[in-house]
Amino acid sequence: MGKRVVVELPGMIKLPEDEVEGRVKVELAIRLYEKGILSFGQARKLAGVSKWEFLEILAKEGKGIPYDEEELENDLKVLEELS
Repeated sequence: MGKRVVVELPGMIKLPEDEVEGRVKVELAIRLYEKGILSFGQARKLAGVSKWEFLEILAKEGKGIPYDEEELENDLKVLEELS
């Protein structure tokens, strides 16, 4: 079971009442993913969206999936073996 946190947002945050929880979850998911606290899968579940939607959200934020040179080399090796 998850933890419940209650946060009082200042009145200056102008969001429709029915959007607040979802928007806060998405923002939290992005930041925790960005800091390496959550994996991609965990973050997208927290945000309550599909993997494709979370990729789109990250792209809009100017963020991507960390992909280093070693991962690229491994992927190229697998592709070579498959062809």
